Amino acid sequence: MKKLVTVLSVAAVCGALLSGCGSSADKKPAEAAKPADKGTAPAAAAGLTPEKQLVIAGNGATVEQMMKDDIFKKFNEKYPDVKLSYVSGVSTEIVAKVKAQKASPQIDVTVIEGGEQEGGRVEGLWEPLSEKDIPNMKKVSANLKVKDNSGVTVNYTPMGISYNAELVKSKGLPVPESWNDLAKPEMKGNVTIAEISSNFGRSALIMLAYANGGSEKNMDPGFEKLKTIAGYMPTFAKTSAQLQQNMQNKTAVYTTWTQARSLVQKDAGLNLEFVVPKEGANVVPNVATIVKGAKDPNVAKLFIDFLLSDEIQTLYGQKLYYHPAVDVKLPADIDAKLKFDTSKIVNFDLETVGKNTPDWLDRFNKEVAPKVGK
Repeated sequence: MKKLVTVLSVAAVCGALLSGCGSSADKKPAEAAKPADKGTAPAAAAGLTPEKQLVIAGNGATVEQMMKDDIFKKFNEKYPDVKLSYVSGVSTEIVAKVKAQKASPQIDVTVIEGGEQEGGRVEGLWEPLSEKDIPNMKKVSANLKVKDNSGVTVNYTPMGISYNAELVKSKGLPVPESWNDLAKPEMKGNVTIAEISSNFGRSALIMLAYANGGSEKNMDPGFEKLKTIAGYMPTFAKTSAQLQQNMQNKTAVYTTWTQARSLVQKDAGLNLEFVVPKEGANVVPNVATIVKGAKDPNVAKLFIDFLLSDEIQTLYGQKLYYHPAVDVKLPADIDAKLKFDTSKIVNFDLETVGKNTPDWLDRFNKEVAPKVGK
């Protein structure tokens, strides 16, 4: 785990996508603060008086479940008077909602993929964070810092292709080795991909471009391949939950997913395998931000600091198979499951991704969506 965190570069982590192979950090992270007693003690320790409520927005499915079942309950053990609410959605939707509510924010904290966080930074949607108010930020590797401290990385996971090993064997289908394998004729009726409004779909689109001589700065090759893949599917999944259902009910054999999602579903009984294709893949950070003008800024800072505590960072690894953003020791079996070839990490230009995503969405709806099932 320690070695893995230090190979990630600053630029990619801040945005949609983490980069690889940075220099190794020698400093040990600061020790976690000792748990405070219930009531006013935690607030006094942090120098902040929490408000009585907090609204957090983030991804749905297993992420939402862990947030409500584990993190909220543990946070309320420290701050029992805070009413916690959760707004679920894909990151693009959350950023759009924050932007629409700019005059009167209804969300205090977001935990979203880095690309959308970067887009929101450009729009001026986030409050700057400081180690003074969020002491556990000191524990996050310098290689994981977010631009302008407009957020803080709380975990990350690599993208790739997940496949049902049982169905691959029984149907005589290929084990995927390349992003281009998704465009093979035998994939017809066997693949599911999310719309590019989701990071799962967008990352696949960008990597299809890379696999065919393009990049995030030349997306034509990616769009051409995605048009072919669209013809193999009855529809693009609109949500993470729908993508998950397609794999669970075995209507699809392959999907473009993260390592974290694949491992969670494997634990749930699906015979899934995860591969980083030979052309490489991006790594997706989840970044916590405080919405500019948030109504509950003090408790927002306390909550983000709590997300970076050793307890919650370890929980991210154990329950959701996210790589922690701080240097914590995971159980040996979890650490082994999370290993992947970091030499294959592809560094996306995060500013290009953030700037061009709206145009890509428009192009997807005009050029790719009409090809579905044809």
